[in-house]
Amino acid sequence: MDIAADGIQTLLASGGGGTLGERMGIELMEATPERIVGTMPVEGNTQPYGLLHGGASCVLAETLGSVGAVLHGQTVDRPFAVGVDINATHHKGVRSGLITGVATPVHRGRTMVTYEVIITDDLDERICTARITCLLRGA
Repeated sequence: MDIAADGIQTLLASGGGGTLGERMGIELMEATPERIVGTMPVEGNTQPYGLLHGGASCVLAETLGSVGAVLHGQTVDRPFAVGVDINATHHKGVRSGLITGVATPVHRGRTMVTYEVIITDDLDERICTARITCLLRGA
């Protein structure tokens, strides 16, 4: 039994990225090692001024990048991904709607992977650019 594959299928079936992703309303729409797409509502994920919380953008980015890392890790016999670095640049504030993140690989090695995650608003305007690096581990 492939625990990592079963975990991804569970994530896709549940529509989110674990309990935190579920709490934040993250839904995975597409997941391959080359492209991971997910959405998250702004409502319920705001800071005190009513804008999307920057940490919420990071949770979406880390969820998508980690899913990609696990999918790639399966191809190199290292199906477990552990996040080691994340950074995000917040370009624009958002107060409502649904945001969409698209993660694509920057580097996919045997022990480390890096994904760039572009997050856009309902108008398809970029609100955040994030990068996540994960260490790949064997079973």
